[in-house]
Amino acid sequence: MKKEVWFGLTIMAMVVIAAFILLPSPSMMTNGHLGLLMLALVVVAIMLGFPTAFTLMGMGMVFAWIAYRSQNPDLAINQTLDLMVQRTYSVMSNDVLISIPLFVFMGYLIERANLIEKLFKSMHLATARVPGSLAVATIITCAIFATATGIVGAVVTLMGLLALPAMLRAGYSVQLSAGAITAGGCLGILIPPSVMLIVYGATAGVSVVKLYAGAFFPGIMLAGLYVVYVVVIAKWKPHLAPPMSAEDRRVPLPPFAEIVSTSVSNKVLPGLIGAIKGKRNAAVPMRELVNHLVIAVLPALAVALIMGAIYLKVTAPLPPEAVEGVVAMGGGISETAEDDTPALGGLSEPEEMGGSKSPPAEASAPVAAVKATAEKAKPVEAPAKVAAEQARVAAPTSFWIGLASCAVALGIFYAYFSFARLEIFKMLLGSFFPLAMMILAVLGTIVFGVATPTEAAAMGSLGGILLAAAYRRLNMQVMRESVYLTAKTSAMVCWLFVGSSIFSAAFALLGGQEIINTWVLSMNMTPVQFMILAQVVIFLLGWPLEWTEIIVIFMPIFIPLLPHFGIDPLFFGLLVALNLQTAFLSPPVAMAAFYLKGVSPPHVTLNQIFAGMLPFMAIQVFAIFLLYQFPAIGLWLPELLYK
Repeated sequence: MKKEVWFGLTIMAMVVIAAFILLPSPSMMTNGHLGLLMLALVVVAIMLGFPTAFTLMGMGMVFAWIAYRSQNPDLAINQTLDLMVQRTYSVMSNDVLISIPLFVFMGYLIERANLIEKLFKSMHLATARVPGSLAVATIITCAIFATATGIVGAVVTLMGLLALPAMLRAGYSVQLSAGAITAGGCLGILIPPSVMLIVYGATAGVSVVKLYAGAFFPGIMLAGLYVVYVVVIAKWKPHLAPPMSAEDRRVPLPPFAEIVSTSVSNKVLPGLIGAIKGKRNAAVPMRELVNHLVIAVLPALAVALIMGAIYLKVTAPLPPEAVEGVVAMGGGISETAEDDTPALGGLSEPEEMGGSKSPPAEASAPVAAVKATAEKAKPVEAPAKVAAEQARVAAPTSFWIGLASCAVALGIFYAYFSFARLEIFKMLLGSFFPLAMMILAVLGTIVFGVATPTEAAAMGSLGGILLAAAYRRLNMQVMRESVYLTAKTSAMVCWLFVGSSIFSAAFALLGGQEIINTWVLSMNMTPVQFMILAQVVIFLLGWPLEWTEIIVIFMPIFIPLLPHFGIDPLFFGLLVALNLQTAFLSPPVAMAAFYLKGVSPPHVTLNQIFAGMLPFMAIQVFAIFLLYQFPAIGLWLPELLYK
C-alpha cells in the first residue's frame, strides 16, 4: 500500500480515536456531544471519498432529525424537511453567490483563449537575466493566469504541460520545478477576483468588496516571496536552477530592426527617430517606423497619463463650504435690521424709481424681501466662490518626488531599451497587458465602488468573450465547453452551500457550537493565543481537507467566537485565505500535486512533487506571520477606500 494511503488512514484513525476518547460514554452523552460526533464523522466520510456536499447534507438531515426527535417526536420529520427547504431557499436567494458562475465562466473562456503559452514565453524572455528565470517566469505567469481564471486545476495542468518540460530540459531540479508550478497555480484562490473570498464572505457575513481590497497586497506579497526564494536558491545553488545561455536569451529581430540597429543605433528611440528624420530609412517603410515609435513611447504616455490624473486629483480646488453662503446671507439680513427695516414677512414695500410707491400687495412682500436680501448677499458671496473655483491647491512634495522618480525610471528604461527588448515588449503587449487590463478593470470597478462584484463579474465575462474573439478562439465548441464546465462548477458550489447550511443548522440545534464556545472561553485565552490556535487548527485541517470543506464546515464554528476576542472578521478572513493556500499543497489531499502528476513525465514521482512543495508551504507560514505582525498589509487599502 502506498505511503499516501497509509498517511490518510492514520489521520482518519486519529480522528476516530480522539472522538472516542474525548466524548463521554453513551449513557452520559448529550445532544451537544452528538454534534461533535457528527463533526468527526463528516471529516472521516469526506476523507473516505464521499461527495462533500451530499455528505454534509445527509449528515445534517440525520442529526437534525435526532435533535428534533428529542424535543417532539411527532413533528421531527416535518421539521427536518422544513429545515432543508428553508436552508436551500436561503442559499438560492443569496445575491452574493451570483458572481461565482460569472467569474468561473470568465476563467474558462480565458483558459481556452490560449494566452498562457504566449504569456509564459514573453515572461521567460523578460526575466532572462534573473537567476532562476524559468521558475520566476513560471510563478509570475501562474499568478497572472490564476488571477484571471481562478481555476487552480486548469492553471497547474497547463503550466505542467508547458513549463515543466522546459525547466527539466534546462537542468532545473524536479523539486524546484514542481514547487514553483504548484505554488504559483494556487495563488488564484487568494488574489482577487477569487471564488474562495466570495465563499468566505457569504459564510462569515463579511463584505466581499472589502475582502477583495484586503487580499490584494497579501497576494502580491506571497507571490513576491516565492520569487525571492527562487532567486536566492538559484544564486546559492546554481545546479538546481542553471542560468540561461546567451543563445537561449537571444531574441530574433525583424528585418527593419536589423537595418535600423546596424545603420543608425541599437537603442530604440535614437534609432527610430534617426531613421525617420534622415535619408537612411530608404530600405524601411515610414509607416513601420512610425508604428514602432508609437509602441516604444507607450510606457512614457502611460506614465504621463497616470501622473497627470494624480496631479489633477491632488491639486483639485477645495469645494466651497456651504456654511460660508449661510453666513453671507445672514450678514445681509443683519444689516437690513440695523437700518430699522422690519423682519422678513413684514418688510415694507421698496420705493420704485421716481420716488413713488408700488400699490400695497401683502403677497408680494416676502418675494421682494428675498430679492433685496439676495442683492445684499451677492457681493459678499460671489468673490469667495469665484476664487475657490479658480485657485488650485499646490501639489504636495510627495507628488513631485514621485514624478521625479518616474522620470528617472523612464530615463533608465529608455537608456537600455534596445530593439531586442522592443520585441519582448511587443510580446507582452499581446499577452500580458490584455489580461492585466481586464483584471484591473474588474478589480478596479469592485474596489472603487463603481460596480458590485456581480456586475463586475458580468463585465469580466464579457471581457473573456472579447479576449477569446480577439485571439480567434471563440467558436461554438469553446462556448459549449465553457458553459458546461461553468454549470458543473457552479452546481457543485451551490450544493456545497446548501449542505453546509443544513449541517450548520443541525450542529447548532444539537448544541455543538455552544459546547465549543464554552470550552474555548473556559481556557481564558488572550486574543493572540486564540488567533494562533485558530490558525494552527486551520493549518492542520488543510492536510486532510480541501479549502471548500474548511470554510463551509469550520468557519461557522470560529466566526461566533471572534467578537469575544475583539478580532475583526475581515482580518481573520485574510489570515484564513493565506492559510488555506496550504490546503492545495499539503498531502495527502494536495490536489495541486495530483493535477501536476497527471501531466508529468513518468520519472517525476509524487514524492518528488510533495518534497518540492514543502519549502513553499514554509513560505506561506512566514507570510501569515508577516500579515499578523503587520496588519496594514491587508487592512490599509480597505481602510483607505471605505473609512
